[in-house]
Amino acid sequence: MLQFSVAGSDAPLTVHPRRLLIAGYTGRDQAAVAQHIAELREHGIPAPERTPALYALAPDRVSLEREVVVVGDKTSGEAEFVLVYSGAELYVGVGSDHTDRGLERLSVSRSKQVCPKPLSSALWRWTEIREGWDNCQLRSWIGDGSGAPYQQGSVTELMTPEAVLAMVRERVGDDLEGSVIYCGTLPLISGEFRFDRHFEGALVDPARGRELRCAYTATIVDDVD
Repeated sequence: MLQFSVAGSDAPLTVHPRRLLIAGYTGRDQAAVAQHIAELREHGIPAPERTPALYALAPDRVSLEREVVVVGDKTSGEAEFVLVYSGAELYVGVGSDHTDRGLERLSVSRSKQVCPKPLSSALWRWTEIREGWDNCQLRSWIGDGSGAPYQQGSVTELMTPEAVLAMVRERVGDDLEGSVIYCGTLPLISGEFRFDRHFEGALVDPARGRELRCAYTATIVDDVD
């Protein structure tokens, strides 16, 4: 069970996740998608057979905690806007598709499955943000304290929430109640993965002067001698 606050509402939203989907290669600009694929290929990650890609994960991977546990020291986050479908209504949050980069070279789906998927505890109603959606920005930082910029760009670089939802419906059907959908990410500012333990992502709505945040620390499981 996940419990969120919703902007403009005093009542919390309780969601029982039934499905967790990770969408990838969701750029509106296919040239940018090709650039991202080339970036991953440099790290030994094979190109997908189909774009946009869609990975189904266990729903219990979603986490609202500020500390998550991972195995190994080659994991990293990436900021994504996240769709939550509950009560026949669509909500938008911000999360991190935290991924095991070593395992990713062998299996993209498994590299995502083994890591928790942090998510903001606050959401916006899609109906309230739809009109100004293309003004929104995605940003991320790594490191404690002020943090170093890791990603930054406009949501216009990615498919709209409605386009992602249509793609999901085409592939999995119309019963989306309890679905949590991570919607793809932006290129890294440096072009290089950084394996910092602290990650923070933000979805910024400059027109309304507000933002959603997802911040967490990844703790590595110690080996047993």
